[in-house]
Amino acid sequence: MKRLAVFLVLSLAAAVLALLALGASPGTSAFAAALDRGSFAARPGFAVAAIAGALAVVCFLFGAFTGDYSWVDRIWSIAPVLFAWIYAGASRLSPRPTVAAVLVTLWGARLTFNFARRGGYAGSEDYRWAVIRDRITHPLARLIFNLLFISLFQLAVLALFTAPLRRLAASPGRAASPLFALAALLPLLFLAYETAADSQQWRFQCAKAGYREALARGERPEDPTGDLARGFRTTGLFALSRHPNYFGELGFWWSVYLLGCVDGRIAHWTIAGALALSAVFVGSTTFTEEISAAKYPDYRRYRASTSALVPWFRKAAPAVATVD
Repeated sequence: MKRLAVFLVLSLAAAVLALLALGASPGTSAFAAALDRGSFAARPGFAVAAIAGALAVVCFLFGAFTGDYSWVDRIWSIAPVLFAWIYAGASRLSPRPTVAAVLVTLWGARLTFNFARRGGYAGSEDYRWAVIRDRITHPLARLIFNLLFISLFQLAVLALFTAPLRRLAASPGRAASPLFALAALLPLLFLAYETAADSQQWRFQCAKAGYREALARGERPEDPTGDLARGFRTTGLFALSRHPNYFGELGFWWSVYLLGCVDGRIAHWTIAGALALSAVFVGSTTFTEEISAAKYPDYRRYRASTSALVPWFRKAAPAVATVD
């Protein structure tokens, strides 16, 4: 927890220094003057880029010195909320970017809560980083991977998928149309979907831990679906797709992009954020399932029978594992 506290303090300091570098000093009259001159408000994208770059440096240094590569994970749900409110603030809290910022805040609250209850802020590192460290054996190669992918690329993705709010902030005088209000419901639907998926997975993981403890005591606990013995969930939303939380996550940010397209062109450079996030999730899904297939004997059958992301009908029910 001490390392986390130091990390958060340094991250905040880095963000403030990034704003200072733009000539906007928070808490002073110079900051208000900078807003009036437009050095900050008229260029919120520069502020977001500067803060993302500063956070990338902090994450890289902490990863290099602690050997823990989950520092970006710990701000994944926090930085986009900050970026969203920078855009909303730059628009003087005009309706459209403010609504979008509220949606991003709800997304951040849900993800922060889920990450915290899984021990993400208590020093628990994502298990996939340990696998990567085992595969990248040369210290210099690890350092380069930490710098280029974990720190710089991932912070760039965070900045990019919030960029549609920059487009909304660019026209602060435009009122929220009925079409915008209708479009704002789409992120909420995806948010509700991924929240349900998180809840189902959390309850399953808790049940699996209790199941294994019971087995260790020599008991034969109940397992109606066979999922506890199998080691992974195949019921609920996980019967429709193997990664329902990923589907909700991607759906949310693609919906945010569409919010930026309301009353404007569909094709816009801010689509780069949703595309980059999609690429990250495709890679993450492939890597995660490679690990799962090696760990759980029945996972290959589950993968063959169930859609990866988009909810769809299962081809065939996975075999039920048994306990000897």
